[in-house]
Amino acid sequence: MAKIELKQPIVDEISAAIKDAATVVIIDYRGITVAQDTQLRKQLREAGVFYKVYKNTMMTRAFKGTEFEGLTESLEGTNAIAVSKTDATAPARIISKFAKDCPALELKAGVVEGVLYDAKGMASIASIPSREELLSKFLGSIQSPITNIARVLNQIAEKGGASACEGAAAAKEEAAPAESAEPAETAATTE
Repeated sequence: MAKIELKQPIVDEISAAIKDAATVVIIDYRGITVAQDTQLRKQLREAGVFYKVYKNTMMTRAFKGTEFEGLTESLEGTNAIAVSKTDATAPARIISKFAKDCPALELKAGVVEGVLYDAKGMASIASIPSREELLSKFLGSIQSPITNIARVLNQIAEKGGASACEGAAAAKEEAAPAESAEPAETAATTE
């Protein structure tokens, strides 16, 4: 019973980490050096991703009864957990990018917004750009037509389009008094 009491705070820590998580990823970190692990931890921390190595039995207990319970099938060998509460693609994207220089690192499985993915599914998720990248691309696509219109209007103004616009405005002003004079004349003849 004493062993269970000692393990409960660890299970509680994992449970707190995965509570309200957008993504939980299981990583096989076997074969990476301490320097590589330190560098990976730094990149994940900067992205707001919780990363820690736990015993499989502790993770299994913490996952039980949650949407992350399907990850227990991947808990063989040495594993770490990466959790993001805000950016659903961040853990997979960062780990996948890091694994290009460190092939020993492996994404085993993950739950992204309630859906369980295997290693291939996590590789697909890793290719999705971050929210900031998607927003900047979206804003760029919105700005493009506006920028083009501004460029065209500027070219018209540079080629003398402004004087043509002023001429059209003057012609409109001349036509306006003539139209208003007509009803006044008809009013005078009816009296």
